[in-house]
Amino acid sequence: MASSAASSHVNALENKHAGLEAKLREEMARPAPDTATIQILKKKKLRLKEEIERA
Repeated sequence: MASSAASSHVNALENKHAGLEAKLREEMARPAPDTATIQILKKKKLRLKEEIERA
């Protein structure tokens, strides 16, 4: 049961990570990307990746 919950948590984190990746690609594809937004998205992605690795 615990591993199922952990697996579900990791899946949720991976989905959030993928969403941030999509937002990041979208921002970088703009004619004038906002570098501050890009930095924020990259930091959030990194935090999620680290949390996934710990799970």
